[in-house]
Amino acid sequence: MGRGDKKTAKGKRAMGSFGITRPRKKTTSTAPVTEVKVVKEKKAPAKKAAPKKEKATEA
Repeated sequence: MGRGDKKTAKGKRAMGSFGITRPRKKTTSTAPVTEVKVVKEKKAPAKKAAPKKEKATEA
């Protein structure tokens, strides 16, 4: 029972095969790459000047 035995992990490594004794490693799935969206900043509307109050003149 050594390198020539197909039923041992050592034999499977030598032959380069996989099975119950030497299972394949599971690959981790990666999320697909998403595009980065460029967000344009909206400018705040210009503030309107408050109407000037007229001074009341008493005569």
